[in-house]
Amino acid sequence: MVAVEPMKPAKATLPYVGRKILRSEDPRYLTGRARYTDDVAEPIGLLHAAFLRSPHAHARITSIDATRALEIDGVEAVYTQAEVSSVLGDFTTTLPFPEVKTITRPILNSTKAYWVGQPIAVVLASSRYVAEDGVDALDVEWEVLEPLMDAEELVTNPLPPMHDAFPDNNFAHIEFQNGDVDGIFASAPHTFSKRFHQGRYMAAPLEPRGVLADFDLSTGELTVWSSTQVPHFMRSLIAAPLGIPESTIRVIADNVGGGFGMKCHVFDEEAIIPAVSKLSGRPVKWIEDRYENLAASSHAKETVCYLDAAVDDDGTLLALRGRFIGVGGAWPSHPWTSLVDTVVAAQHMPMIYDLKAVGYTVDTPVTNRCPTGAYRGVGWTVVSSARETFVDEIARALDIDPLDFRLRNCIPDRPFTTVTGQTFDGGSYQGSLLKVKEMLDYDAFRERQRELRQQGRYIGLGFCAYVEPTAWGSDMAVQQGFKNAAYFDAASVTVEPDGSVTVTTGMHCHGQAHETTMAQVAADTLGVTLESVRVIENDTARAVYGMGTWGSRSAVIGGGAIMRAGRDVKENLRRMAGRAMEVAPEDVEISEGVATVSGVPSQSMTVAEIAAFAYYGGTNRPEGHEPALTATRSYDPDPAYSNGTFVAIVEVDPATGEVTIEKMVICEDCGVIINPMIVDGQIAGGVAQGIGGALYEDLVYDAGGQFVSGSLMEYLYPSSTEVPPMEISHIETPSPVTEGGIKGMGEAGALGGVPVLNAVADALSPFGNIVIDKAPLRPCDVLELIERAREAGSDK
Repeated sequence: MVAVEPMKPAKATLPYVGRKILRSEDPRYLTGRARYTDDVAEPIGLLHAAFLRSPHAHARITSIDATRALEIDGVEAVYTQAEVSSVLGDFTTTLPFPEVKTITRPILNSTKAYWVGQPIAVVLASSRYVAEDGVDALDVEWEVLEPLMDAEELVTNPLPPMHDAFPDNNFAHIEFQNGDVDGIFASAPHTFSKRFHQGRYMAAPLEPRGVLADFDLSTGELTVWSSTQVPHFMRSLIAAPLGIPESTIRVIADNVGGGFGMKCHVFDEEAIIPAVSKLSGRPVKWIEDRYENLAASSHAKETVCYLDAAVDDDGTLLALRGRFIGVGGAWPSHPWTSLVDTVVAAQHMPMIYDLKAVGYTVDTPVTNRCPTGAYRGVGWTVVSSARETFVDEIARALDIDPLDFRLRNCIPDRPFTTVTGQTFDGGSYQGSLLKVKEMLDYDAFRERQRELRQQGRYIGLGFCAYVEPTAWGSDMAVQQGFKNAAYFDAASVTVEPDGSVTVTTGMHCHGQAHETTMAQVAADTLGVTLESVRVIENDTARAVYGMGTWGSRSAVIGGGAIMRAGRDVKENLRRMAGRAMEVAPEDVEISEGVATVSGVPSQSMTVAEIAAFAYYGGTNRPEGHEPALTATRSYDPDPAYSNGTFVAIVEVDPATGEVTIEKMVICEDCGVIINPMIVDGQIAGGVAQGIGGALYEDLVYDAGGQFVSGSLMEYLYPSSTEVPPMEISHIETPSPVTEGGIKGMGEAGALGGVPVLNAVADALSPFGNIVIDKAPLRPCDVLELIERAREAGSDK
């Protein structure tokens, strides 16, 4: 599927960074040795949990009678809010700036339902099968209420509030303007407008959520296994509601079968299961089924976008205005909230375009749907779909080639500050556009397109150029619209007495091959062999504290912290080696696990020998220096932005509306590449998810709030047969502001569906003016596009 160079041997030599080294974790997966949450050895006395979930979008619960459930053999307990609240407090969700409201709510609410799938009560039994029987036997009286479903109406029409915390049913209203937006629009030769509805879809990981909690009544210690991206952060967020010190909580997230941002939230079930373990005095396991995953985990991206553009006669984009209405859920997801799509979308409205002014408003009304949160490419997937289809429409209206229009308005290939305050650290913004043009043989494609149209075949080509925010630290969070945020991460590097190396980070690996890439960084930094480095993450008892992995942050922040700690350790190694070999430390060079004296290569010591000297050398060690070969350093970097361009070539069947993606052509620039093979894999996986959002995936509610996408029969995502061949190239523009010049790149692939939308419009252009105003674009929607274009043409 992906064009790659021939594989280099797994056993390589320094430098390791930049080489295609095989993933060291793969043998564990391929031999079935990987352990997921459901694989954890069952503790003695284990109970299984099943949740009563609301079948109604909005309802009061007047009573829950557990009599019949408790009569079932194997049912051990039924817990509602009344019982759970004795050991579990509330979640308080907000963001620290004045436009955002705060909601404090019970983690298990057994008195009112706000969305289909909301947990109402929990049954514990000897097996999940019996627990489900117990749920079915609960006698519940519901008072069904009218649901609030139309997000656009809620912004303008004051309906009775869903929550007291949101009297206007709006979690946040945010406004921003930079430059003379109104003046530019008033004087611009051309203005254009567009409405775009990004549909609702989700991460749909292969492994759904899961929690196993074991509260030890004898010690007060709690161990939680969870399929989470943020083990340390999860520990922090459940400790206070549970009333348990963090020092007595251990969170383990062994191997995680996909997260994609969804599992960087802390879910109600991750607090409820530990609470009922404490109440019952027994370990408790809950593994999410696919219906729960689709209906009740976390949805993403549904946003209504209104865009206006002011354009000069020569096709220069002057200003953009945007209005973003997030179609959120019953309450903001914890802790990142539904703003992860709307605010980030608004901040990324300029993207690669050099503008004089930008203005936007953001609204995030609550509706009776599953809460929305993070999913790969937060925010900028939404705005890219809206803006890039808009850009093509403007180019067609002005009779300008879409690639030429982008190059005409593109920012220069150097550090740049956008009108929304993002400080790009330099990249190949124009260079990536020119690279894909070369890869495509653009003129030859247009000639082929003309020839095929004469045969009754309709192929098209679409672009999406992007800038990706990576390395979410404190400053990056602010530049994405999350004011007053503070994030950092740490890493520990230790050379053991035998010369082997242990690295721990607070990052979390759920498919990104950290055991390989972080080892590459550590090996290069220390000057040791790759095989000698072991990376430990995913367990709060074994790794230093960190915020976890999300937002393309691991390579930059995790790798940067490892470099800082590794350099400290290397300096200590050089001091020890200098003492042992009776030379100045600055004359010691370390490479491939061997320390040599500059100019005297015959005088050497292995790192193992240096380590033995450091740990056991006693008074022979240098005075005034710590003998332990270990260091822990933290890192909160300046903002780093990757960039690139996606191109899709599609064929559309105008008789059926079927869209076939022929090929993807991609140029990507993430600064210094640690492992090109893994970078290409991340791009390919992200593109598959982007195609799902563009053509297939849709989480649908009816007008009454019923969820109608509750299985994989109704929720369709692409298989390997729908994901096309990809030709991937790279430009490396090292970041001047990060350790090692590294930028992140885990999110960008999710934009791979955006050029597909533009390619469909390009393919269908012979039928008239094609205006794509929604995604996903199903075959029936494609047929509607053709019909609308024909009708518009006949009216002229």
